Amino acid sequence: MKIKTFKTSIFKPNENLLSFVARYLQKIPDNSILVVTSKIVALSEGRFINDADETTKERIIRQESETVLKTKYVYLTIKDGIVMANAGVDESNGNGLIILLPQDSFKAASKIRRHFKKKLRLKNFGVIITDSRCLPLRAGITGVALGYAGFKGLKSYQGKLDIFGRPFQYSRVDVADSLATAAVFCMGEGQEKQPLALISEVRLDYVERINKDELKIDLREDMYEPLFRKIK
Repeated sequence: MKIKTFKTSIFKPNENLLSFVARYLQKIPDNSILVVTSKIVALSEGRFINDADETTKERIIRQESETVLKTKYVYLTIKDGIVMANAGVDESNGNGLIILLPQDSFKAASKIRRHFKKKLRLKNFGVIITDSRCLPLRAGITGVALGYAGFKGLKSYQGKLDIFGRPFQYSRVDVADSLATAAVFCMGEGQEKQPLALISEVRLDYVERINKDELKIDLREDMYEPLFRKIK
């Protein structure tokens, strides 16, 4: 697998996202994945607020969340089936703006994919909208796929044999978040100004339609459910 990042100008609020991407990626090879950071998607959608005070920030976080728990450092939230800090509402690299997550990252990924697939006559092509997240009991941040299009985001080993001939019962691989994590690591989190990346030479199941709920687990079936229940 190869990951190529693209250093760009600073994306402006309400700028045209498709034109911005096209400026830096004149060519996209078949069998590749375009990775786009959620911040520029949100900025293109007008999903930002100027100089919000703490009361306004809290109101926005609660509006954006399905579940909210105030903690020592952040609001621990569940949004779109993902546990994250502050519902993704972020000030970093915003130059005074409070930036929300895209309205619908799966829809945004599909729109980008349709445009470039048609324009560049691609057969197998995917798109991932990424953000950063923290994992419980682990220092630092990693990547997450808020939305994606063009490939199966979950690979199952259930029923297949391990190296000793025993069938897997539960093992599945989170393909979308694994790719997002690799790309986010290469794109950087600071002053790199690399909001775009291209993943190539990776084996994936490319599809026209995806199940955007394939990575979601009902809280009642999640292995961490007892921990969530105690927190509540």
